[in-house]
Amino acid sequence: MILTANGIDLQVEQRGAGSPALVFLHYWGGSSRTWRHVVDRLVTDFRTVSLDQRGWGRSAAPATGYALADLADDAQAVIGTLDLERYILVGHSMGGKVAQLIASRRPRGLVGMALIAPAPPVPLDMPLAMRQKMVRAYDTRESVAATVAQVLAPNGLDQADLDAVIEDSLAGAPAAKEAWPLSTSQEDIASALADIEVPAMVISGEHDRVDPPEVLERELLPPLARAQLHVLPQVGHLSPYEAPDAVANLVRAFAMSLTDDGILSLNGDEMVQRQCKYCGLSPAAAASVRLRHADIGSATPPTSQRPDRS
Repeated sequence: MILTANGIDLQVEQRGAGSPALVFLHYWGGSSRTWRHVVDRLVTDFRTVSLDQRGWGRSAAPATGYALADLADDAQAVIGTLDLERYILVGHSMGGKVAQLIASRRPRGLVGMALIAPAPPVPLDMPLAMRQKMVRAYDTRESVAATVAQVLAPNGLDQADLDAVIEDSLAGAPAAKEAWPLSTSQEDIASALADIEVPAMVISGEHDRVDPPEVLERELLPPLARAQLHVLPQVGHLSPYEAPDAVANLVRAFAMSLTDDGILSLNGDEMVQRQCKYCGLSPAAAASVRLRHADIGSATPPTSQRPDRS
């Protein structure tokens, strides 16, 4: 459906029911359907809200207004229009940086933040010449496919997912394609992260060539005192496509860890699923994402989850 929020028409997809709601924010080049595999796995337990950010998908594409604050204002306006009382932001890459800015504003109803291969709060560490080349990365089907193969998902995607990525990338408005590499990615919001009060979870791909785990450990985790990092083995930057089971399992566990006694509210009913006091993973779920989680129910909350490489 199309919602008019923050003075702009935005495409929003809603599915499921329950509280807290999950609000999905996509990457530079994506759309709401970037999340479809993850949402498919979560929709039985949660109300999900996925939006096409301005200039992408089926949302309006103004000639200007692609600063981080504009994207954050759009998302908050959608949340307000839908009257979400309790929600978790789930942001991927560019959407992850948008989520960080929103969380720093301490909006009413926000209870947590799940960052999936997020852009760190500091400026993208890339020379201007390379960022100028990024602007052309989504010009043709061939250039998008090359970007996926060389940068975004070097281990490859299923053909249907690759076709979706290509279609979304090509559909982006010129202003949106240009804004992130040349200006928005250069915004520094690091000081704002001190204002974030909600718990956060960070998911990174072992083979992420855009925002590698070591960069997130250095630039993102220190100011997020309550954050946990989970590194997914053999995964690149497009984890919502590459590892939707692992991403959905971790988002579900994180969301459940933010509810009283691990109980989710579903259409007025209650369902107990949580196992671990801190990450919410059952032993089976932990094994499914190959996380080193030796002591389910440990008295010490993990600050970083690394894959078991044995």
